[in-house]
Amino acid sequence: MDNLLDLGVNEIDAGANSAPAPLVVPVLLPVALDQTYDYLPPDGGPPPPGSFVTVPFGNQTRIGIVWDAPCGEASAKKVDPKRLKAILEVLEAPALPVISLRFAEWIAKYTLSPLGMVSRMMMSAREVFEPPKPRFGVTNVPGAALPPRMTPARERALEIAADGLIRPKATLARAAECTSGVIDGLVKAGCLVEAAIPEKRCPRPEPLHTTVEFSEAQERAVEGLRSAVDAANFSVTLLDGVTGSGKTEVYFEAVARALQKGRQVLIMLPEIALTSQFLGRFESRFGCAPVEWHSALTGAERGRLWKAVATGEARVVVGARSGLFLPYPELGLIVVDEEHDGGFKQDDRVNYHARDMAVVRAHMGNFPVVLASATPAIESHVNARTGKYRHLVLPGRFSGTELPKIEAIDLRTEQPDKGRWLAPRLVNEMAECLERGQQSLLFLNRRGYAPLTLCRACGHRLECPQCTAWLVEHRFKKRLNCHHCGFSLPVPDKCQKCGEEGSMTACGPGVERVAEEVVERFPDARVALLSSDLIPSLTEMREVIKEIETGETDIIIGTQLVAKGHHFPNLNLVGIVDGDLGLAQGADPRAGERTFQLLHQVTGRAGRALIRGRAYIQTHLPEHPVMAAIISGDREAFLDREIAQRQAGMLPPYGRLAALIISSRDKETAQLIARDIAHRAPAAERLSVLGPAEAPIAVIRGRHRWRLLVKAPREIDMQGYLREWISRLPPLKGDNRLSIDVDPYSFL
Repeated sequence: MDNLLDLGVNEIDAGANSAPAPLVVPVLLPVALDQTYDYLPPDGGPPPPGSFVTVPFGNQTRIGIVWDAPCGEASAKKVDPKRLKAILEVLEAPALPVISLRFAEWIAKYTLSPLGMVSRMMMSAREVFEPPKPRFGVTNVPGAALPPRMTPARERALEIAADGLIRPKATLARAAECTSGVIDGLVKAGCLVEAAIPEKRCPRPEPLHTTVEFSEAQERAVEGLRSAVDAANFSVTLLDGVTGSGKTEVYFEAVARALQKGRQVLIMLPEIALTSQFLGRFESRFGCAPVEWHSALTGAERGRLWKAVATGEARVVVGARSGLFLPYPELGLIVVDEEHDGGFKQDDRVNYHARDMAVVRAHMGNFPVVLASATPAIESHVNARTGKYRHLVLPGRFSGTELPKIEAIDLRTEQPDKGRWLAPRLVNEMAECLERGQQSLLFLNRRGYAPLTLCRACGHRLECPQCTAWLVEHRFKKRLNCHHCGFSLPVPDKCQKCGEEGSMTACGPGVERVAEEVVERFPDARVALLSSDLIPSLTEMREVIKEIETGETDIIIGTQLVAKGHHFPNLNLVGIVDGDLGLAQGADPRAGERTFQLLHQVTGRAGRALIRGRAYIQTHLPEHPVMAAIISGDREAFLDREIAQRQAGMLPPYGRLAALIISSRDKETAQLIARDIAHRAPAAERLSVLGPAEAPIAVIRGRHRWRLLVKAPREIDMQGYLREWISRLPPLKGDNRLSIDVDPYSFL
């Protein structure tokens, strides 16, 4: 990450000073193009940079962004103004801050993505560009005479409406437990009147709403973060604290200090849809909820909140990675919580890592960024060790309890009963935990009932017709699903190959199969199953988590959703059903790091309140370095080993990687294109090109995939090399595609 800031910031900043020709307005369109287009200004004169305008583009009318200087071919090619078309309309949406334009240029330059696609992420709320649609409701008419015929339903409705608030008809009817016809009758009678509902406003968090008492270690970290905000310049702080150490409360003090200084704050979380507990803690500290930004918002809400951020009304945004591209005019602090999480990496259209881009955004805005985690990424550890990042450590839990005692269950000697997946020792511990009235958690990072379905008669395995992947049985839904492309079909009654009826059998466990075993063993226990494919809505997910928090659940079974920073006070036992699962990805240089982080986070859910927790990891490889580090609690030994391996192999952060992925509907075509691209790679002494090779998941959504990997020392200009390489390639024909991923996180 530290080398990102050396690549092009100054160059972009310098280019921003060149003013466009007075009679020409450069406009960037949110399409897969890397240039602006020149237009004549509207009658009112040239709109300021960052303004949103509608322009003719081919035979369409599109929304674009006014840029402050021509980009791409437009910067070198001048068009006769007589041939130019004029901007049709300047939209009333708030303009993007100029720093957003610079940020978009930087990301495009670093990721080798079209600038138009980067800008598209800054236009993610389409409702901002549409005329406002007022909403209407009803309110009471003070002093109005009661209708001649009063019913209990009418009495309830009028009693509720007496507070003078404007409510939608459906909301009032629901509160009064009546039909909408009752409300319409009261409107006709003159007791209620229709009125426009005022637009919802964002409450302002109060920095001094609550005073928090901290431990000595927390107080040191709080002072360090406050000083970073007070310095009012760029810095990166790694807040490194064990699970349950109170990292959230500590960085809330940095948020409070930034608010006191009149700055906006962005808090990035990898799973914003699961943060009901976080939101409650925020409200307790600041007196109101923050602005939430995530994919579950309605279109109208996205538009309203986008405007609130742009006008400065929204002071604190809690969001997923896309929250980084909102138009903050006064941003003064970014916090990246769970900074190690792979959910911050986007692998679609624009391949970027939101944690790294947050550091870039803070550098451009000259303000601090805080990275918080119990298991920081190797890159962050190295930057902290070398002094590039300030390192604040919280070594103990806020409650004073010890970290959980972790033991391995060697499945080579302690095998589960036939047809079962939980070893006897783990089952006995769960039974004792249940008797004590404490919660248990079983973790398996595998959705569905079983990862493979095959025919007992002929051995035929059910595979996705569009991907190189087995179909996963989801027994609760009675379907087989592909987790790569979404293909789905009902569970067949007979084998598709040999026709044998009743021969299809599930192989291996998923969380649904573990849940089935738990219900059989503990029929009286209250069981909650946390898996993204089983709980469809944000509201339902938060309700389930709330029930766990309040002790209404005895046994929790879940995928990686349960590792996302939840605090379950009564949870005392954690069982890892298959600790070896992540270690099987031999082609992934981050496999060991990911497995350590995930197991550490999951086992850290146990014993966070008053009693020391326990964790058991079922494994066939208890001697593996990752397992040994988790069980012994020797994180530093694991880090030393992992960092030494990265350094020896010139892997990040000591080297740089870039992946080129070629895909085609035809396997032979994909292979030929990949070989031709490899043949055209520029020669370079200190840079190596590996491949092409068929991707581990060779087919996704019917597209055959081949990969090349570029490996270079950290100081090499990887982007310059890739641009030179791409310039030598002929245009791809038909439906063939080439995508580039600088700093890849996925090697599948």
